[in-house]
Parts: sequence; structure tokens; C-alpha cells
Amino acid sequence: MQFIDNIPVWGQHEENTLEQARVCARTADRFALMADGHLGYGVPIGGVIATEGRISPTAVGFDIACGNKAVRLDIPAQYVREHIGTIMDEIWSTLSFGVGRKNHERNDDSPFIGDAHEGWNTEAARPLKHKAHAQLGTIGSGNHYVDIFVDELDRVWVGVHFGSRGLGHGIATWFLKAAGAKDGMMVDPVFLDASSDLGAQYIAAMHLGGTYAYAGRDWVCARVARLLGASIVEEVHNHHNFAWQEEHDGRQLWVCRKGATPAFPGQRGFVGGTMGEVSVILEGVDSPEAKTALYSTVHGAGRMLGHKMATGVVDRKTGVVKREGLVKPEMMQGWLTRANVVLRGGGLDESPDCYKRLPEVLAAHGDTIRILHTLTPLGVAMAGANEFDPYKD
Repeated sequence: MQFIDNIPVWGQHEENTLEQARVCARTADRFALMADGHLGYGVPIGGVIATEGRISPTAVGFDIACGNKAVRLDIPAQYVREHIGTIMDEIWSTLSFGVGRKNHERNDDSPFIGDAHEGWNTEAARPLKHKAHAQLGTIGSGNHYVDIFVDELDRVWVGVHFGSRGLGHGIATWFLKAAGAKDGMMVDPVFLDASSDLGAQYIAAMHLGGTYAYAGRDWVCARVARLLGASIVEEVHNHHNFAWQEEHDGRQLWVCRKGATPAFPGQRGFVGGTMGEVSVILEGVDSPEAKTALYSTVHGAGRMLGHKMATGVVDRKTGVVKREGLVKPEMMQGWLTRANVVLRGGGLDESPDCYKRLPEVLAAHGDTIRILHTLTPLGVAMAGANEFDPYKD
């Protein structure tokens, strides 16, 4: 860890990410930047903002309650290895990957069939109920995935990464507009008085998005277990785009983690790597540095190349290539071949070439975390290469 303009920073970052952190820190009571950080909408991914009496829709982000869930299954790893191609075909054909997709299987066990959650009473969420019902358990596109792993004891895990889909995006868009947020990357984050009517509505709607995202990840993990004829024997589940009211140094603060995993002492988290590299199950450790991090850690490896830099720019009308992409198909395939990973879907902008190395960003967090399990990927399923996800992570 180092302090840059009094901001605690883990890992190495581009100057535009650090400048965005400086802008955010000026308006927050406390701010920290995790090692997987990179430029985001108004607040860097990997940014942790803490404020007293205020909550920031910008800092939670568009994909409210995006998060990770990992479950361990009671199925022999050897069976999964021998049938991984078929397993990934079934996952790809059964689950809904892509933009605006509906879950074509019934969700009668969903907690969202009824009207019980107070978040539905908000003006932002009320018109999104039908969309939310239809999309529950859909994965979306971008960097969202369903992976099959084995750990260091040769036990099988399923890992998923996605959030609240169109519901969360719609809620975030409504409140950012209501709060007068400016559009763009390098803009001041907006804050709502948590005790105001608008602030209370946002908190209720945000919690609705959180409950919805948890239910979606629960559904997907359970569905994959059924596909494999297995039972779930252990699970780890976290949001990483959310706000929690927490006590730090005797103060009650709203802590917004945008692409950052809560890591209080003993709290476990699933942190995904790239399609060709390991992921981990970790837990928070109590230390002075962990306290400085507001008991937060990374949520992934951290992006280095954006979509356009990775894939290039093509004129939609003429088809003429305006700029060549930096990532070639043979580069991504090389990673998959070396790692012996079966991929379904996935574009060049999700190649490991676009990301930092997870072991390096984890090492940057030193004694704030402890690695419990290392998960090696056998199969990865993502949306197709040409899908753009508007539900921004």
C-alpha cells in the first residue's frame, strides 16, 4: 500500500484512474483504491467511498449488486474433467447469456413474484417489475460468466459473476437523473442525503436490487448443480457494487464499494480471475492495513484494456477497420490451450491479455486477506463475442 495525495492505494494504476480517485476523495469522508482498479463511470472500479449521512448512486454504479457466488459440489472432479465439453454445452444451451435475454425456464420459486419488498414501492423500481421477473437468473454479457473449477483438493466448484440486470440499471439511471448527475467518466460523483425522501427511496431500491441479484445467482448455481446431478455442500456469496452502513473508527458511514469485495475479518469472498487463469476463495484478516482499506479487497483481476482497444474500431456503415485491435484470436486461444480450458462464448475483450494478473493484485493487498482455496478453471461460459452489455459493471 502507498498513499497518493493522502489516498490509500493498493497496486499500480494508470494516471487517469488516480486522477478520478482524487476527484472522488475530495467529496468523500474516506476513500480507498483497490489493486484491481481502473477507470469507471464517475468513480473508478475498485474504489471504496465512505461518507457520513450520505450515499452515492455513482459509487454503487449502474450494475447494482453485481457480485460473485461460488458453490462447491459433491461430484467427482474426474467425472467433470472427462465430460467437460458436454457439461459446458449444457450450461450454454440451458442458461440465458446475452443482452436483454429472458429466462425461458419457470421462476415460480422467485421471491419477486410477490410485492413484499419495500423497494417495489419506489417510483424508480415500480415500472421494472415485469422486466425483473423475466430476467431473473439471466447472466448477461460483458465480463459476466459461469465457470467450472477444481480446487487444490480436487473438489469441484461453480463460480458465477453478474448482478441485477435491467432492474439495477433502470434503478441507477432513474436516481442518477433525479440527483442531477452529469454524464461521463471524469465527473464528480453525486450524493443523496440518506435521511431525505430521495435518499431513503434509493436505499430501498438498492436493497431490492441486492436481493434480486442474490436470488439470480442462487438460481443459476442451483440450476448448474441440477444439470450435473450434484448437491451444493458449501457456498460463498458477495456483492461488489453496493453500499453498506458500517461503523469505522466510531463513526456510522455509508460505505460504497464499486468493484470491491467486503473483507471483514473472517468474511469469505469469491474473487474471479480471467478465463485462462486461477480464481480464489479468500477471507479478510484484521490488520492496520485492512482497517485503512475499510475492510475491502479486490473483486477480480482488474482490466487493463477496454473493449475498443482490445478488439479495434470498425465503421458500422462501411465495415472499414479504423483501428486494429491489440488482441488477436490466436492470443486468446493460446491462453485457453495452455490452461486446458473449454470456452463457450467469450470475445477478445475478455481475453486474459486485457487484464492484470490476479496473483499480483492479491499480493498487493498483503496481510489484509488470506487465500483459502485456489480454483483452477476447467470450463468457462460467457455471452457471445459481439454482444455489448448496457448494464454497466
